[in-house]
Amino acid sequence: MKLTIASALAVATIASGALAESGDAAAGEKVFKKCKSCHMIQDAAGENIVKGGKTGPNLYGIVGRTAGSFEGFKYGSDIVAAGEGGLVWDEETFVAYVADPKAFLREHLGDDGAKSKMTYRLKKGAEDVYAYLVSVGPAAE
Repeated sequence: MKLTIASALAVATIASGALAESGDAAAGEKVFKKCKSCHMIQDAAGENIVKGGKTGPNLYGIVGRTAGSFEGFKYGSDIVAAGEGGLVWDEETFVAYVADPKAFLREHLGDDGAKSKMTYRLKKGAEDVYAYLVSVGPAAE
């Protein structure tokens, strides 16, 4: 019985940690200035949170979104395939993707020919950017 209770507590601790972002949203807002040359953050009502480029998809509500699924954006086939295969953006996948998008997709899809339209690599601060996107995104339900 002790093992079962300890196991349940361990799982609950891991699960609760997985839901919380580990970055600093204020620091992420500063790092996001690099991202806004390609990405905007515009809420569902069309209000700009961060006015940015349209080369990349709108990042409002990216947390929990299926990869390659923002309506109206023309994604590359490999990110769409990743989303169709179940890739959903959470902190772990977001951080890994922005560090090296092409390498991430190649590993995720098991395809050495996979590529990403996103060529920029965010060397540091990805956890902070993720925390910032959580802070400006829609309220969790």
